[in-house]
Amino acid sequence: MQGFRYLEKSTLQYDFNRCIGCGNCLAVCPHRVFELGQDKARFRDPGACMECGACALNCPAEAIQVRQGVGCAEAVLYGWLSRVPGLRRVFTPDACC
Repeated sequence: MQGFRYLEKSTLQYDFNRCIGCGNCLAVCPHRVFELGQDKARFRDPGACMECGACALNCPAEAIQVRQGVGCAEAVLYGWLSRVPGLRRVFTPDACC
């Protein structure tokens, strides 16, 4: 789902030094936010993060922190609000999940 953007400023935080290179974050991320490089995860497209929390939940090294659910909820709300005629110019529709 490249090209989708969910939040201006994400709560996603990643600690490269704690990463053990297991690849779990790559396997569970629905938007390919991470990639492997130098035997560790690194950001591929952090702007695509919808803050579902799957990466943090599945990271055995606790190298990833994110406030779960914020991005997905915001995308849904913006989508709904953009359909209201008076608000259509203010909000940009987005897709989620």
